[in-house]
Amino acid sequence: MFTDFEKLSPEAKVWVYPSSRKFYPQEIEGLKEKLHEFVAEWKKDVEGFVASCTLLYNRFVVFAVEENVAITNEDVDKQVAFILQLQSDYEIELLDKMNVCFKQGEHVQYKELKEFKKLLKNKSVSSKTVVFDNLIQTKEELENYWEVPITESWYNRFLK
Repeated sequence: MFTDFEKLSPEAKVWVYPSSRKFYPQEIEGLKEKLHEFVAEWKKDVEGFVASCTLLYNRFVVFAVEENVAITNEDVDKQVAFILQLQSDYEIELLDKMNVCFKQGEHVQYKELKEFKKLLKNKSVSSKTVVFDNLIQTKEELENYWEVPITESWYNRFLK
């Protein structure tokens, strides 16, 4: 069953898919409809299944599921297949985990790790730069540890 993202418990399982670009304004409504439809159909025949999705910064696709119902590999495969379809539909990258998303002012940047290391070396970004840890696991982590300064993230190893 689809529910509002805000109604999910802090323990809800979360998946974050960062987009290689911001979704264009004319894409947002259609994207939100597709996300809602996918979640509503995902495990609709499973009693007690509660899930949601949201689009953050018009760039991050986030799914969340209450863990009162087991999520199988097949369920995750369906989610990944849906993400692959979105990549094709919108000509974007959503599955590349070797990238860094970070804030520069109010803007969210998306760079390959190699490029990000160059930015650090050139001091274009600093230890205070806010990065997005897209490996978080729960809604609580999303709310408290997703946007953190580099020094509080696993990227801090590149500051040395």
